[in-house]
Parts: sequence; C-alpha cells; structure tokens
Amino acid sequence: MMDSIARSGSFAAAAREMGKVPSALTYSVRQLEDALDVLLFDRSSRQAVLTAAGHELLTEGRRLLQEMDAVANRVKRVATGWESELTIAVDDAIARRALFDLMESFYLPADDGKPPPTRLKLRTEVLSGTWEALLSGQADLAIGTSAQPPGSSVICEVLGPMEMVFCVAPHHPLAGVEETLTSAQITQHRIVAVADTARQLAPITVGVVPGQEVLTVPSMATKLEALLRGLGCGFLPTSMVRRQVEAGRLIIKPTFQGKRISPMQYAWRNTGHPPAKALAWWLKQLQSDTTRRALLEQHEGLLL
Repeated sequence: MMDSIARSGSFAAAAREMGKVPSALTYSVRQLEDALDVLLFDRSSRQAVLTAAGHELLTEGRRLLQEMDAVANRVKRVATGWESELTIAVDDAIARRALFDLMESFYLPADDGKPPPTRLKLRTEVLSGTWEALLSGQADLAIGTSAQPPGSSVICEVLGPMEMVFCVAPHHPLAGVEETLTSAQITQHRIVAVADTARQLAPITVGVVPGQEVLTVPSMATKLEALLRGLGCGFLPTSMVRRQVEAGRLIIKPTFQGKRISPMQYAWRNTGHPPAKALAWWLKQLQSDTTRRALLEQHEGLLL
C-alpha cells in the first residue's frame, strides 16, 4: 500500500491500482499512522508526499518483504530438496559455450513439465578469486580452480589439463624471432595479464617475468583483444586462440618455459551432508569426460 501511494503520487491513483476505494486506503493509512504515532504522508499539497518517517517505513518494509520471500524459498527448499539459489563461480579461462550448454540443459522442464525452481547465479573469477568465492560462501560450486585445495573444507575433482600457449600479433616485434624465446627477450616487451579477482586471499601472478612491463586487463576476452592489437604478449588457452592462429591474426611462439599445462579442477564445500538437488545435478554433469573436455576446449563462438 505504501509503495503504491509513493509510486503513483496520490491516494486515488493508488486505490485504482489496488482495486479499492480511496476512502478505504485513506483509512488504512491513518490506522497505520495512529499505530506508529507518526505522520507518514505530507498532505499539505495535492500530491501524497512521503515524510522522512514514511521513507524509512517504506525502505524497511521492502527489506522485510524480501526477507519473507527468502524464508519462503528456504522452506520450499526443505520441502522439495531444491535450493532457492545456486551460485557458480567460474574461472575466466573456462569455455563459455559449454557452460551455457549446461545451463540450457539445467533449465529444461522436468517430469512435472516445469523447470527446476532454483535460480542460477553465475559469477566470473580469475585465479585465487575462484577459490575465494567458494571458501567465503559466496559461491556453492567453483569450476576451474587451481589443482591444490586450500583446506579440508572443500571437495575437489579433476576437470582436466588446460594447455596454454604464448601468443603475439604478426606485427609484434617478437613475431619475427625465429628461435625459442628466452627470458631476456620476453622481458623486453610488455606482457598482458588478467587481474586476479581475489580480495582476501593472496593474489596470484602467472607468466610474468620479473621486471617486465605489464598491461593488466579484467578478462580473457580483453586480453585476447589486446594481443590481437599488438599491445603486448602473453599466454592464453590453446582452444581460445585456435581460430585466430589459423586466420593468421596471432602467432604461437615457443618460449624457454616450454609447453605450459594448467591443471584445472572443480570444487564444492564439504558440509557433511549430501548435496541438494541443483548442486547434485551439476556435479553429475561434471562427472562426464565429454562435459569436462568441453568446458576446457569449446571457446569458439562465444567469449564474454
């Protein structure tokens, strides 16, 4: 009622919106004002303007309604076994195309003709940020974590190895170097790095030679664009740059570090209880070797 009056600017308009007569709405507001012993609306003009007390009641009332919805969702989860919300933290190196394929499958109608009641929340993280989202409780599932779990509070499973290659644009100075690139040669040129999204855990820096100039970007897609423009050099997943290499827009260069393989895992918190239905569905899909390979390799066609 308070929200309707505040939005419409008058008791009459709010009454029409709510399907009531204006006198009934006016009476309800006066009852509320008497119960709280405050004035909620300034009636000195034609418009129904909230007082400071009215603003506070409306703000807190909205918050309480949201909390009531959250309680209802939790009750529904207990009754049906489905989570009200499932948050998935995904490392930025994971293939988005395969991830969206999984989300499409998740939303398919079940035996009752309805999709799962669980709301999916997807967040992109980089390096330690993926662990931090899981350990802090901000995510229920982390896909693309580093190989070593930071504690016994999580359960890890192998996703697979991700090959990383060192790339430069054809017009980059390193493109003309025929031999294997040495540390000294790479150090002379700017490297493009994706920023670790961790705020509490110690951030990780990968592939940067000490003393090297660094261009820090927020995502793999931004890093790819920077490499294509010749703004620097750097490592990217082989599957992410395959088309660019085939088209001649990027060149893969061997380096003193050799072939770089990043072991990837997925993880979830160990609560001591079986996972609820939504998390269990995702964990079942991740047991498939085909799904795991797709998450590591299917970068073509979609970069976010």
